[in-house]
Amino acid sequence: MMKQVAKKANQSSQSRTGESALARRGDLAPERVAAILKGLDEAYPEAECALGHRSPWELLVATILSAQCTDARVNMVTPELFRRFPTPAAMAKASQPEIEGLIRSTGFFRNKAKSIVGAAKKITEEFGGKVPQTLAELTTVPGAARKTANVVLGVCFGKAEGVVVDTHVFRIARRLGLAKGDTPQKVEQELMKVLPHEHWIRFAHQLIHHGRQVCDARKPKCDRCNLEPLCHAKDKTWES
Repeated sequence: MMKQVAKKANQSSQSRTGESALARRGDLAPERVAAILKGLDEAYPEAECALGHRSPWELLVATILSAQCTDARVNMVTPELFRRFPTPAAMAKASQPEIEGLIRSTGFFRNKAKSIVGAAKKITEEFGGKVPQTLAELTTVPGAARKTANVVLGVCFGKAEGVVVDTHVFRIARRLGLAKGDTPQKVEQELMKVLPHEHWIRFAHQLIHHGRQVCDARKPKCDRCNLEPLCHAKDKTWES
């Protein structure tokens, strides 16, 4: 029995040593990137978008509302908003004050209401009432900057034209050494070069979950992180 325990402890120690060696070998070494992706798959095998929606249009609106606001708050607001204005055509006919009143608690409600009404009109008038399915077209819609467009394309259409970079992805990608850029746009371009294309969509969802549950901005829970042996961030709170 004691031999088995010692053997398992030795195997665990060897695993951590191997992962630490990968971390030192080079941040962008293919085997290190693969190890990070494997760890994320193990920790968050079913990670998905937390914004409630029943259609691409609803997700577009919800993503616009999520700026500087929690997903939980957005999910409290959208049911009544979509009950009142269920389609882009219906939303296009709404007045901005009407929308503002329904979304006030999400913050920046005047700008968001302007974007939502503008998006509804654009989609109704130029895209036949349907959310476009290309990044080039979607980013012409008011309120749909690149991050928002990537969310909708990835979640609703399974199209990976880019990597969603929100505050969690931006922070953790830099902590892990997968990117060094000082803007979301630069980080996205770096991630697109280092990540396999088939991981682009789920990588973002996984990092968002990881950021909310473990890799906190102020005090990361490194003792609970299965990526810790691969990470050499300067603000680590624990090291194996």
